[in-house]
Amino acid sequence: MINPMYITIVEDIKQKISSGQLKPSDAVPSENTLCKEYGASRMTVRKGLAILANDGYIYSIPGKGSFVRKPELNKYTIYYDEMNNSINTVDQSRLLEVNIIMPDEKLAGELQTTINKNVIVIRRLFYTEGKPVAYDIKYLLYTKGMPIVEKEIEKATFPEMVSGSMSAFSLKKELSIYAQMPDKELKQYLNIYDELALLVVEQRIYNEEKKPVGLCVTYFRGDYIKLKGSSE
Repeated sequence: MINPMYITIVEDIKQKISSGQLKPSDAVPSENTLCKEYGASRMTVRKGLAILANDGYIYSIPGKGSFVRKPELNKYTIYYDEMNNSINTVDQSRLLEVNIIMPDEKLAGELQTTINKNVIVIRRLFYTEGKPVAYDIKYLLYTKGMPIVEKEIEKATFPEMVSGSMSAFSLKKELSIYAQMPDKELKQYLNIYDELALLVVEQRIYNEEKKPVGLCVTYFRGDYIKLKGSSE
């Protein structure tokens, strides 16, 4: 299958940057030059340059052209899914609770709502090979007519739950990761009998107006979780 011309332009310039043929701050060939080199229209060339800019390879200066961006050597991307991680995959989940509650002041503050507004609380346990590896609790702002289907909730990820009521493309996500020693309740859920720290991952999801629509806190046994980030 032959790639569209703008993809060919993108891949060629990426290869030149990766190989060092084009270095940070070097000028990328002008639109006119690229049009002649590839026999492409200006619209096709601009589409390719826009993809390169969006992917972080180049930046443009009005009236001067496009230039190779200096790579962000300290930037990593974490791909996170509470049902999967770098060590193991959750092969079973158990729904503990689905309920509608009135939030206390702390939770109301987290969700930027009031204590008299309904919030859905969902609690689950995740298992790997029959062993409990994570305790998961989610808080979602309740909206009238919002479906609560226990069969779907049991295996859905946090973004999947929220995206049922709005476009997934409009969601903004934020992660906080920290270590914590388990309390008595968490020890019971996760069958912890000695001193074992938990890796806690908090997910916050915001709508396009940057208002929180949900909070998820997942407590992983420290011996069953490892997050990895990639520079690509």
